[in-house]
Amino acid sequence: MDCGGTQREEQVISFQLWSADDYDHRLAPCRAYGIVERAQEALGFSNLEVEVEYQSDTIGRYGLDFSQGRFLLTAKQTDCLAKDKCGIPGAEPAPIEVTQSAGSCCSPESGCC
Repeated sequence: MDCGGTQREEQVISFQLWSADDYDHRLAPCRAYGIVERAQEALGFSNLEVEVEYQSDTIGRYGLDFSQGRFLLTAKQTDCLAKDKCGIPGAEPAPIEVTQSAGSCCSPESGCC
């Protein structure tokens, strides 16, 4: 549900990469391929966007590309999905510097959030 009240549905193939120091239990490519095949049969998906979830300082979500024989994690960007309902112009918004003075606060009723 976006902030404009529109219900949205997302369909992606999500791979979760987890890195550990345990080299004896790595997932072999043929096993990963088998998992994808079973998921495709069970869920009936075809040509969906692939997303990769990877743990760094926090959980990151990346796109996936393929170039020169290698898979590449690509940056994903967030965006407002209800610009037309929120009055946000189509151009890139200028960075906003947020400051908080002592004793001030933001509440949902104030209109600042």
